[in-house]
Parts: sequence; structure tokens; C-alpha cells
Amino acid sequence: MPSIVLLDPVTVGQIAAGEIIERPQSVVKELVENAVDAGATRVTVVLERGGTESIEVIDDGAGIAREDIVLSVRRHATSKLRVVQDLESIGTLGFRGEGLASIAAVARLEVLSRTAGAEIGCRIVAHAELAEPVEPAAAPVGTRMLVTELFANVPVRREYLKSPSAEFTRISSWLSTFALAYPHVTFVLRHDGKEVWTMPSTGDVRERLAMVFGRDAAASLIELDPEATPTLDGRVRGFISAPGTDRGDRRMQLLFVNGRLLRSTLLAGAWTAGYATFAMIGRHPYGVLMLDLPPEHVDPNVHPTKSDVRLRFSTQVSDAVRRAIATTLRVHATARFRDATTHPGGVTGLSLAPHAIDAQVQSLFDGALGAPEDVPARRLRVLAQLHRTFIVASDGEGLLLVDQHAAHERIAYESIVAHAHTRAPSEPLLVPLVVELDAAQSTALERARDLLAEGGLEIEPFGERTFRISSTPAGYAARPFDLAGFLEDLTEEPKARDVRERIWASLACHSVTVAGERLETDEMTTLVDRLQLCANPMHCPHGRPTMVRLAPDDLARMFKRI
Repeated sequence: MPSIVLLDPVTVGQIAAGEIIERPQSVVKELVENAVDAGATRVTVVLERGGTESIEVIDDGAGIAREDIVLSVRRHATSKLRVVQDLESIGTLGFRGEGLASIAAVARLEVLSRTAGAEIGCRIVAHAELAEPVEPAAAPVGTRMLVTELFANVPVRREYLKSPSAEFTRISSWLSTFALAYPHVTFVLRHDGKEVWTMPSTGDVRERLAMVFGRDAAASLIELDPEATPTLDGRVRGFISAPGTDRGDRRMQLLFVNGRLLRSTLLAGAWTAGYATFAMIGRHPYGVLMLDLPPEHVDPNVHPTKSDVRLRFSTQVSDAVRRAIATTLRVHATARFRDATTHPGGVTGLSLAPHAIDAQVQSLFDGALGAPEDVPARRLRVLAQLHRTFIVASDGEGLLLVDQHAAHERIAYESIVAHAHTRAPSEPLLVPLVVELDAAQSTALERARDLLAEGGLEIEPFGERTFRISSTPAGYAARPFDLAGFLEDLTEEPKARDVRERIWASLACHSVTVAGERLETDEMTTLVDRLQLCANPMHCPHGRPTMVRLAPDDLARMFKRI
């Protein structure tokens, strides 16, 4: 083996820079975060050829004093740490003192700055490990960073850059997203001599959502309930997409922790769990979550680009986010249902409180769907059944189309959940049902038996790949149960949600009325009435909508009246 030697400072600088500065967007990120840390109220980013030719970031922050400007471009020199204990409570976006030094290692960096107390500014130019002498220069209060010759001394890195337009798109997308967390700061982006966009400072972050998600998508975002996480040592804020406006991937699940824009995968499970039974399998919600946590509970020193953090109480935070999302969606679903069943004169359907659901939900598996005692006075008049699949109802103003299977499935699912939570007694079958399964079905059922018992369906082994259904929740025996379809769901459905929710949702799906089944008027009326008792009357447990409302304006447009 060759002998071990110390690397020279230039090589060390380029290796370290390679971990932080990957492309022009990395440069913009470091400089803009420094500007925000400096207390800037206006940040201007000026690019030439997507940042491949030059990047300029101008801010009106505190500025850099003349005696500090030489150290500002030195590696591991920072104003944000003093002792090692400060690493346990980071309250700024930057803290390592590597950003400017890493930029200078792979580009030419010019720093022009003036503090409020100085009569004249100062200027320094750094490249690789060399820094020119500090010069006096005229400058407004704040800092101007100019980066040119990016990767000139690392030509192989330039080969991996995309086209200038692609690099510009990356920067524009990152900057507009980053601006969501700082509505009090004005952000300006210029490219090739033209002003591309300006985000004026505002007191309402909603004004910035359209830049990130698009105007129509932003209009449908729901603000998180601020009272949803009272036990969290911190706060969860943000906006989430309404059910039914989801996307095919997670790219637009944005996350900020203490103002730091992070990868969304940190709380991906909380998104999925919060939207359980609100989003369809294979579809993903979008929005922005902002976590304000005590600095000592967050460790940002785990990734070179600071794009990830570790949370001291990650389980509690994830659970708080899940509860905030789920509570907000339940309140929103109740409000949508109330709007869908509004009567002339302002009379509305049943006002639902999530905590009262379990006490009101009763078994729906009673054969003819007989009217329960506690169902409120009916608000909707059932008119007809279409194609033996949809129930047509009206409140005198608009039309409501209800998917009978999805609605019945939602009611049954919440009944099963209530049964599991209260451990209500099961109903033994007079004649147990014995079924013989193939190997795959047998394995799937064996894994699910304990959770099925929680929901009230008791199944026991009865020989090789043979099982006996001995008890059901009250009323199950009155309806046929599609065991084969249920087992197919267990073996083929993607594992995108909690196993209990998957099993109970499938159990409900295969135990209720189906599309193509004829219902009597009383049965349809009872189904619509019971739907009003659900915590989420707008979606089945697999995320499909249960109803669609045609308002008077919708009907008028169909007939060209408006």
C-alpha cells in the first residue's frame, strides 16, 4: 500500500465542497439561508444562464463587519456557535461555517457588505484557499454575494449539470417553496436581465401557496386545526389538500421544521396515517406542514446539506402530526356534509362532533337496515335508485347522488371500529360456517385473525387450511359475507396504511350492500340517515367519495341558464 499522507488544503476544500455544493441551486440555498439568518426583510436572487454563469444574492440584513469579513470565507468560522454545547440547541439555518468556504472552493466568491454602524462597506474576493485583501467599498446596509466561475476548477462537475433552463427551474421551485415559511420577507427572482417573479411580504401565507401548488390547487387547501395537538411540546401549522384532490406521488408533501425546508420522507408515515380512509390507495395528498419545536429537540447536524434532521421525540411528533391531519379532515368532512345537506331557510343536517360518533353508531348488519332509534329527523328526501347503484335524494334545492356501496361501507367501517374500541360482545352463529382455503388465502387469514376478532369476527382453525367462523358482530349473519373477496384484498392490497385499517376496511367492504343490489325506499332512507352519524360521511374507508351534490347553479349551467 502507498504511504499515508495529509491532503493539501485545496483538495480538502474541494472534497468538503462536493458534499454541500452539488449544483447552482445548492449555492442559492446557502446564500439565501444566510440572508434570512441575518434578519433580512428583502432578498433578491439574480441569475445568469440558470446560475451556471453567475449567481448574485442581495439582502438588507445585518451585514458583516470589516473585522469579520476575512473569517466569513474561512472554513468552520461562524457567528452562530461558540461552544460545543451550542450544537444541542441550533436556532438558525446555518451553523457550521462551511457554506461560504465551500462555495469559494469551487467558484469565485465576492462578498460586499456593510453594517448599520459603519460609514462605508467592505469587499473581499475568495477562490479556493486564497482570499484577496479586504478593500473598502461603497455599499448599502446588508450583504451582496456574487458567485462566478462555478465548478471552473472541477470541470467534471459541470458535465453533470442540466441545461440552464432546467437549473433555473430547480432554483425557482426551491426559492418559492422556501418562501412559504417566511411570509414577512420579500423575495425577488431575476434571470438573464428580466424579473421573473416577486413575492411581497405578507401576513397571510395563503397568498404564497399559489406560487407553489398552482392557483386552483392552493384554493382547495385546508388549514390545519390549530387546536388539534394540545399535548405537543411545540406547534404544528400548515395546509393540507382536501380529499379527492390528491396526486400520484409525494413530491408536493412539503415539510418545514423550525423554518428549515426538509425532505418530506421524515413524516411520510404521518401523512399516510392521517389520510387513512380519506385518500384512495395509490394516491397521495399534498400540502405544507410547519413544525415549531424547541431547538433542543431537533438535531440538524445529520446531513451535509442540512436537508434532513433528527427529532428527539420523533414518535410523539409523528403522532401529533397524524392527529392534526386526521382531526382537520374530520372537521372538514363534517362541514362538507352539512353544506351538501343544507335546506332552504338555513336548516341543516345533523351537526356532528367527532367524540360523539362511537356512542351513536349502531350495528348496520341488521338485514333489512331497519330504522335505528337514535337517527335524527331526516333532512333529505330519497327520490329513487339509479342503476341499482346510486341513491338520488334532494333537500328541495339541489340533488344529492349517494353511492350505496360506498356509503354503506363507511357506516359499517365505523361500526367495526366502535366495536373494536368498546369490545362489544360478538354474536355466536347458530350454525358455524366452515370454509376451506388455498395456501395463500390461508396464510393471509391466519395473519389477520387477531385483528378480525377485535372487530367482532371470530375465526378459528378447523383442520389443514380449513377455518370455522364461529361469531360475528351483532347482525353480520343477516347479510352474506364475501370471504373470498375479503381474502383477495388482504393478499393483493398495497400495504399503504395501518394493518388494522386495511383489515377492518376490507371487512366492511365485503359485508355490505353492493352495486347492482336493489334497495327498497325504506332501506335507502335509513342508509342516508345513518350516514349522517359518521365521523367522515364523505368518503368510504378506501377513500372513494360517498356522495356528489348538484347545486342549483350546477343544474342551471347544464340548462344554459347561466
